[in-house]
Amino acid sequence: MKPVATVGYQAETQPAVIERLKQAGVEVVIDVRAVAASRRAGFSKTLLASSLKEAGIDYVHLRDLGTPKPGRIAARAGRIGEMKQIFEDHLAEPGAQLQLAQAAEMARERKVALLCYEADPKGCHRAIVADRICEQLGCRIEHL
Repeated sequence: MKPVATVGYQAETQPAVIERLKQAGVEVVIDVRAVAASRRAGFSKTLLASSLKEAGIDYVHLRDLGTPKPGRIAARAGRIGEMKQIFEDHLAEPGAQLQLAQAAEMARERKVALLCYEADPKGCHRAIVADRICEQLGCRIEHL
């Protein structure tokens, strides 16, 4: 079973992130941001998807695996524990459960990378998503 990768682009350029994904053999980027827009150049949904496609990497946005607004506010304020609790509650909702199952199915067949903004996976909800997928599939997590 291939590992589930995670990547944050907080301190990176788009070309650097794409190169890291290619070096790791990622086949599909799963964007787990609730809002797939970014002030960082190259990381808004349409441009990112296009650039990944040019690099031979597929892109999918699973909005329901993103942190709800109160969780994003808590994270920006440094209240990581609060953000994680808000996200755990959100993850129990039917839409999030459905998209978690979709992400796990993709990870079963291809090497995926969960993409979000936060550089440190310990402070990001994507680590929770990766944990859930790997618990189900019996694979390991690779933080890029």
